Amino acid sequence: MSTAYAPVSALVAIMNNKADFARARYEHWYRIPVRSAPPRVDFSRLERLAFYQTKVFGDEKWAVNYHAEVCDVDRIKRIELLPEERDHPRAQDEYYRLKIGDLERLPKPIPSRRWRRIVFIPTTVEKLFQAEEINDLYHESPLEDELWRHLKRAGIPAERQFYIGKRDRIYCLDFAIFCAHGNLNIECNGEEWHSDPQARARDEQRDKDLAQWGWSVLRLTTHQIRRQARRSLRLIEEHIVGLGGLREPPLSLLTSGPKDHG
Repeated sequence: MSTAYAPVSALVAIMNNKADFARARYEHWYRIPVRSAPPRVDFSRLERLAFYQTKVFGDEKWAVNYHAEVCDVDRIKRIELLPEERDHPRAQDEYYRLKIGDLERLPKPIPSRRWRRIVFIPTTVEKLFQAEEINDLYHESPLEDELWRHLKRAGIPAERQFYIGKRDRIYCLDFAIFCAHGNLNIECNGEEWHSDPQARARDEQRDKDLAQWGWSVLRLTTHQIRRQARRSLRLIEEHIVGLGGLREPPLSLLTSGPKDHG
């Protein structure tokens, strides 16, 4: 990753029940289990927390509508946060408690174009205020951001950081594109990928699994994305045509991460 790439300064977290929303609004805190916290987030440097609301919020569902300043972060046991739930199976687990300011509405909602389960999206404050839809928030690498800009300009719909798998084999796809006769996974591989035999072996097994599940894999290098953008887009379009053209994905396929944040 480039040293100039902006560090994570904002976090989008799931908001899937009204009790937690009330705590965020009136008690000014939100909890995240230490065991499942996003590893790339330095909580001591987090500036903003935003919430992706689920179906229980009616007209506000499937979108990021609210954000708040992160004032402080500490670690505390769940039983201290929620003493009324002392019999909870995770009562003794440690949680990050994010102390936040007043909830504020974003200038405009950030919707998900398709239904998907989202738990955390590490991002930046700049992306949070500029995003037009969920996929604009992802902050994985400069190379992925560059390909995302190319895809958007070309009008090619894709889902970023899309999870798919069965039981103990769960894979995160850089870009998922849904087609009539199969699906396309586009992976951004830096140049170092070619010189790492272990990475190639893992990716070969991954590609075999995805093929069994109806996915074709297209890997693009740094050079292809940055120096041959038009040729890369034509290659992507050829794959889409070869798979019967674009289609809307079935809801059962649209998952992105685990369901429960505790």
